Amino acid sequence: MNRNKCSQCGLVNSNADQTCRRCATSLASEPVPEVFGEEAEPKRSLVRRLGWILGTTFILLFAWYLSLLASSDRLSYESQKTVEKAVSILKQNGFGKEAFVLSNLVTYRQNDNWWNKALGHHEAYAATNFPFEIVTLYPQFFEKTVDDNERAAILLHEACHLFGAGEDSALKQVWLDKQRLGWTATNYGPVSDAWNHTRQLTKNRFPQFFKCGLDEQSDCFE
Repeated sequence: MNRNKCSQCGLVNSNADQTCRRCATSLASEPVPEVFGEEAEPKRSLVRRLGWILGTTFILLFAWYLSLLASSDRLSYESQKTVEKAVSILKQNGFGKEAFVLSNLVTYRQNDNWWNKALGHHEAYAATNFPFEIVTLYPQFFEKTVDDNERAAILLHEACHLFGAGEDSALKQVWLDKQRLGWTATNYGPVSDAWNHTRQLTKNRFPQFFKCGLDEQSDCFE
């Protein structure tokens, strides 16, 4: 609704008024639309509320991330070099996206942070904290693996978690792609606990992968 607002004193007069009731200034000029501040206020309040929620969430996540780093130890120089060799193998074999994340976005630790300790785990070579992009590499990753190729396969598994994949998806991808790394039964089956353990886990969860060959018991991807 339009009303006559006095340009001199700001008083809002009725449409019938010709002069301002307060200062008698002529109101013959074009009426000034009345602005209702309460209509814009809810929108501004919603934006402020969303900003507050997003800001608070970011602060909490950052504090969580720092607590994970503070409660664990970084890798030694020698261990970091071992990781770099394994990542380079992934890159050379066509896993560029995974290699980039593992090289540039991941923070590596050598023992459990408080979150890993709270969750617990079985004998593992590595663990990933998503979405914080923290990868913990346990002593067996360095001591019980056969070579850098096998460590590359383990890092490929963790890279799946870094992209948000669950355990089944990570197992599946590594098993489907193991040929590209040469991580096969012929090369590792007789000598690698990690390979045999991964094979058993994959067979338990994806039995259809092991129904090929004349005996219908062979790996379909070798």
